[in-house]
Formats: sequence, structure tokens, C-alpha cells
Amino acid sequence: MIGKRMEEALNEQIREELFSAYLYLAMAAYFHSQGLEGMARWMEVQVEEEKEHALRIYKHVVERGGRVKLQALREPQFEWDSPLSAWRAAYEHERYISERIHKLVELARQEKDYPAEVMLQWFVSEQVEEEDQARRVADILERFGDAPGQVLWLDLELGKRKKEEE
Repeated sequence: MIGKRMEEALNEQIREELFSAYLYLAMAAYFHSQGLEGMARWMEVQVEEEKEHALRIYKHVVERGGRVKLQALREPQFEWDSPLSAWRAAYEHERYISERIHKLVELARQEKDYPAEVMLQWFVSEQVEEEDQARRVADILERFGDAPGQVLWLDLELGKRKKEEE
């Protein structure tokens, strides 16, 4: 049986993971509006990953006899000054999610909730990858500046991303 503190904290994290999907969908829409179809595609794949993250936590709560209580999502930002500012925002958001995951691990340790700690270790590793991907794209855009040819190249490269089952 899952403890109440952990159940509440994981319910909050489900909301944060679903908000991540919502934010990345807003970014995809922004990139579409800018004619950056590859970046939009990359974000659309990311939306699916974030929903899978939420479901992973959801299933953990259910399997442990807890109650999932879905919470309202706030409206995400939908406009950015440039593709670079959107990717910087994605990187900062991933850093925020990493911090939340680390706090959940601390709570699991305090509560001696070993099943939650084991489940959360997957997220600790996943967040290293999530931060790295967003940071790398932001760094590349930072170096390119406004060079349209380079941005187009990056857009084409990012458009090659596929969902894991594709």
C-alpha cells in the first residue's frame, strides 16, 4: 500500500508530466506556425513521451492501491520570440522536472517507500537524457544565430525523430 504523502506527491507529478505534454504541444504548434515542421515533429513525439511518463506514474499509484486524482492543468505559454527561446524554455522546463523528480526520490527515502524509489530511478536516468536533448538543440541554435540555412538543416534533422515503436 502506498503512503498518503507519496500518493499526493505522485499525483502532483502526474499533473506535471501531463503539463509537459501540453507545453510541448504548444511548442509544436508554435514551430508549425514558423514553418519549422521538423521541430514541430520532434515536439509532437515528445508529447507522446511525456504522456507515457504520466501513465508510468499513474500505473505505479494504481498498482500500489493508491488513488489517482487528476488535477487541472494551467494554460501553457504558446508564443516565443524565436526558435531558440522556445528550446531554451524546453531546457529550463526539463531542469524543473528533474528537480521535482529528485525531491520525489528524497521523499521516497524519507518514507522508506522502496518501490517508489525504484520506480523513480528510471525517471532520474530519463531526465538526464531529456535535459541533454533540449540543451543540445538550444546550444546549436545559439551558435547558428539567425543563419537560415543552418536553422533549416537543424529543422530537417530534428524532423527525423520517430516514436519508439515506429
